[in-house]
Amino acid sequence: MRILVTYAVQGEFTELKFPGLIGEDEVQVGYLRTGVGKVKSAFYLSEVIHQGQPDLVVNVGTAGAIHHQVGTVLVCRHFVDRDMQKLTDLGVDYEIDSTELLAKRGYCLHWEGEGVCNTGDTFLTELSEVQGDVVDMEAYAQALVCRAKNVPFISVKYVTDIIGQNSVKHWEDKLADARKELGEFFETLGGVVKS
Repeated sequence: MRILVTYAVQGEFTELKFPGLIGEDEVQVGYLRTGVGKVKSAFYLSEVIHQGQPDLVVNVGTAGAIHHQVGTVLVCRHFVDRDMQKLTDLGVDYEIDSTELLAKRGYCLHWEGEGVCNTGDTFLTELSEVQGDVVDMEAYAQALVCRAKNVPFISVKYVTDIIGQNSVKHWEDKLADARKELGEFFETLGGVVKS
């Protein structure tokens, strides 16, 4: 099994361990730093999927929140594009749910801590009406690419900051905690497929 782990910036990089699956010799894990924002993220992920044909894409990173505490880890299978959401009157699709393809392949079904990730091309520093549990700048774009390429996608986010409370400073201060907690989260999962 080939798993591609994506992250936006070097400060979010966490080496993850996925135990081998039953009947599988090994799990190969590759990493992709996508850069910040939807366009870069979509472009680089599309290129790597075309070249490497992963079986699963796992986006790992940090996020801001309104209703969750710093240190919360959320598993996201539902994604909202807050930039396109503004165009709903024009019939623009702005939501993706990756649950069906994950379930079809039997991947990540036992990963708990469900959340909705809201993606946009701005780093939110002030409270606004946001649909979802966490906000980031890449996950929706990656979910879109994976849906188009028929590759299962899931995102795991560590809440580093509360929107409206000095978000940029708190994000920078919490990167080391995020790497540690995300690493520990994946160690306790027992893999992609529950044995």
